[in-house]
Amino acid sequence: MFTSKSICITNRHLVRGDYIEQLKRVAAGGCDAIILREKDLSETEYERLAEAVLSALEPYGTPCILHTYVDVALRLHVAGIHLPSAVLPDLPEEKKRFRRIGASVHSKEEARAASQAGATYLIAGHVFATDCKRGVPPRGLDFLREVCESVSIPVYAIGGITPDNADSCIAAGAAGVCSMSGYMQTKKG
Repeated sequence: MFTSKSICITNRHLVRGDYIEQLKRVAAGGCDAIILREKDLSETEYERLAEAVLSALEPYGTPCILHTYVDVALRLHVAGIHLPSAVLPDLPEEKKRFRRIGASVHSKEEARAASQAGATYLIAGHVFATDCKRGVPPRGLDFLREVCESVSIPVYAIGGITPDNADSCIAAGAAGVCSMSGYMQTKKG
């Protein structure tokens, strides 16, 4: 789907068909990582889903990063967690157990704070107009460039990313791109 490094952000509500089969297609298509977002689930529901997703992705070797639920990630021995940037400073001991710690950021100041709090990568957005943020103006490539220049860890662009505009994100300094609907709604990987 993308020629640059890409991360799939999940949203089972966007999938037409079987969710697990869609994630298998994404993994088979060469996505570099999958962030299991699904923020509307309780911790118990999320853990059940995470177990099923981790099992389904295992044959593909695609890293799965869990979202928000640190205890679930620890119980399932997952090496990556993605958190709201404001939560990072409150997890000093838990952070030592993860190889990948991501945070979503919306300004260069937030990016610097997340990096200093232990994030190993950032997702910055939204860069372009997107249905996920309908009516909210995109921050644009200058915003992305500022965020990338403000930290020394990889930054991934999100928000309205398509194969046609992904390269402009890389040119602005992003290590790669993230997509939700592009991965959740396609029949190809």
